[in-house]
Amino acid sequence: MDNQEFLEKRRFIIRLGKALHKFGTPAYRLEAHLQAVSNLLGIEGYFLISPTALTFVLQHDEDQEHNHVARVKPGELDLGSLARTDELVEELMSGKRTLAEALERLEEISNKPNPYGTGLTLLAFGSSAGAFAMLMGTSWNDVFWSAILGLMVYGLVYRAERSKRMAEMLEPLAAILCAIAASGIAQFDPSMNIPVVILSGIIIFIPGLALTLGLAELAARDLISGTARVMDAFMLLFKLYFGVILGLTIGKALFGETTYVPPDSLPEWAIWSAVPILSMALVIIFKARMKDSPWGVLAGIVAFFSAMLGGIYFGDSIGIFFGALAVGIYSNLFARWMKAPATIALLQGIVILVPGSKTYIGLNTLILGETIFNQSHLGTQVFLIFMSIVAGLIFANVAVPPRRTL
Repeated sequence: MDNQEFLEKRRFIIRLGKALHKFGTPAYRLEAHLQAVSNLLGIEGYFLISPTALTFVLQHDEDQEHNHVARVKPGELDLGSLARTDELVEELMSGKRTLAEALERLEEISNKPNPYGTGLTLLAFGSSAGAFAMLMGTSWNDVFWSAILGLMVYGLVYRAERSKRMAEMLEPLAAILCAIAASGIAQFDPSMNIPVVILSGIIIFIPGLALTLGLAELAARDLISGTARVMDAFMLLFKLYFGVILGLTIGKALFGETTYVPPDSLPEWAIWSAVPILSMALVIIFKARMKDSPWGVLAGIVAFFSAMLGGIYFGDSIGIFFGALAVGIYSNLFARWMKAPATIALLQGIVILVPGSKTYIGLNTLILGETIFNQSHLGTQVFLIFMSIVAGLIFANVAVPPRRTL
């Protein structure tokens, strides 16, 4: 391999690493994938990935090493771009594309706009908030108002994408405005459960998935990235919780207190239908490709009903283990059948199981001593659920070993 060829391959590996990090790939999967790609390209490489830094060490020969360190922002999930990048690597390795063509295509994928547009994404935010309220088994009033707050939250997200100042305060601002709005709505709809509606409105920001990925990275002995991701998730949770407390205080000063009037509960079928609705909304929010969307929706259904079935016999917390085990096996089989990253199906299933909302509720109980739902030993339950998910994914990889690194 001459020096010019090495430099071209080095450029591709570095661009690939930055792109996959931008699309939200977990550190342990990204490091394994870059290792596999560099080996296939005939380069010895070593990689250290964290949420905010990428380190590449690529060896040309025994005497010459090339180091590249990049400071990056934490990635956001973009499952469609992740799948397209994986296809691109396959095409490069099979000889269908040259390195120059692959670099050009990688640039196109990185700069590709949201495939679903503003209207569908707005609908997805509203649907996800309403579907979460349905999963909580509250009332139709709560479902309606949660969806309205979800639409409002997307308005803030849309503005934050175009304003750096807004992006810096997005999560606490969304929590403050949702809390104030919920306090005002409760004045003419006293049957609305204020804490549930606020939680549903900001559920898209609750970092349950980030906490789970962080713990999975720690379980994979990726200590730097795992610790950073877990601490970042907790800081986000604290920002959201402070925003809610501040918003409720302002709302109480503006509108006064209301007397809660318990409404009729949702029928059983509504709670069951919430899972496919939430899964379909996540397809749009995670920007998955349309051809992958049925598999993502099915992953959510597999995760939820496997966890529910396991919960009947072994209790809710251990039932989550069976949900994670089922969706882990399903995603590895999906990767084999469809020759696509297992992450596409896995994340859309796991997000149904993660106890981000319970972590928020537990924080509320710890600080204020108030309970949103009548659940005892919530802290222990949250810890058990997180551990059950991580254990379920480890056992799934043993039962059906993954053949792909992503």
